[in-house]
Amino acid sequence: MPRLFVALSLPTEVKTQLAALVGGIQGVRWVPPENYHLTLRFIGEVPGWQAQEVDDALSAIRARPFELRLRGVGTFEKAGRISALWVGAERTEGLAHLQNKVETALQRIGLEPERRRFAPHVSLARSTERAAPEKLIAFVQATNLFRAPPLMVEHFTLFSSLLGKEQAVYTPEVDYALVA
Repeated sequence: MPRLFVALSLPTEVKTQLAALVGGIQGVRWVPPENYHLTLRFIGEVPGWQAQEVDDALSAIRARPFELRLRGVGTFEKAGRISALWVGAERTEGLAHLQNKVETALQRIGLEPERRRFAPHVSLARSTERAAPEKLIAFVQATNLFRAPPLMVEHFTLFSSLLGKEQAVYTPEVDYALVA
């Protein structure tokens, strides 16, 4: 059963800029630059027949290209502990519209609604219990003014994910064009 998610892939130049931010904290698993993306919707494991339905549903989405702006660094917390570091994305009308279209299309084919509120971001790291909270906070303070040049989003992608010991391997399966 493939494990799937829908995301915006990022150009190499942006991945290079993000990679320049990271490093230097013990107890943190940094996301490798080739895995940087902005998730529109995590799907999870689906049987092969449903993967085809997902592809058909995503193929029918019509949305316009839009500008994506990555800026700022923040954290996610779980049980009072910092669990992840990320770079944020401005929640523009174009981004919200595409994410809503993806969510609606997937619900129409019978997938459960996403429970978490959409928080557009690119994950930089996952922290373990060994990561010193003060180091994570210092990282955010030192990098929070990060701004990437705006980029035009002209497609979105269905990825498969294969979990590994060290890291997941993400494979772009299908690109879906956005047209004006």
